[in-house]
Amino acid sequence: MEGGTVPTSRSSKPVYLHCSLCGFEFEKHQTTCATGCPLGKYCRLVRCPNCGYEFPEPSEPLTWFARLFGRKKVPPTERKLVCLDELEEGEHCELVCLNGAHVARRNALAVYGLVPGCQLLVQQKHPSFVIRVGETELALEGNIAHEIFVKRLPSVR
Repeated sequence: MEGGTVPTSRSSKPVYLHCSLCGFEFEKHQTTCATGCPLGKYCRLVRCPNCGYEFPEPSEPLTWFARLFGRKKVPPTERKLVCLDELEEGEHCELVCLNGAHVARRNALAVYGLVPGCQLLVQQKHPSFVIRVGETELALEGNIAHEIFVKRLPSVR
């Protein structure tokens, strides 16, 4: 997959995939094939943003069969994991994972306290994301905030 974006579906609803290794749920457009893949744009592997595991993209008949006879999927509004950029200002959350494709970025953010399990507060969304981690305030670009997966926490008053 080249360019990092893949059309999600005809109805423009996001398509969610599950990693068979770690069980992480992610949107199909977040997947990119490994750089330097000899198949290039013809590669049909999907890469989990959490663990980096690559697996074949599920076929249409298989997904249709799974929808017909499988367990009901959780609607997107009830998802437990969301990207940081989906939260509103003032919301509290717990960091679940960072995108596994950018190891250097993940290590740099860990220096500032962004590690799985830490609690965050979204202070600002525009012009850039400002989050509070403990006593540290960080400003993040939108593409970095989109690669941070969090779990919403009840608001603290």
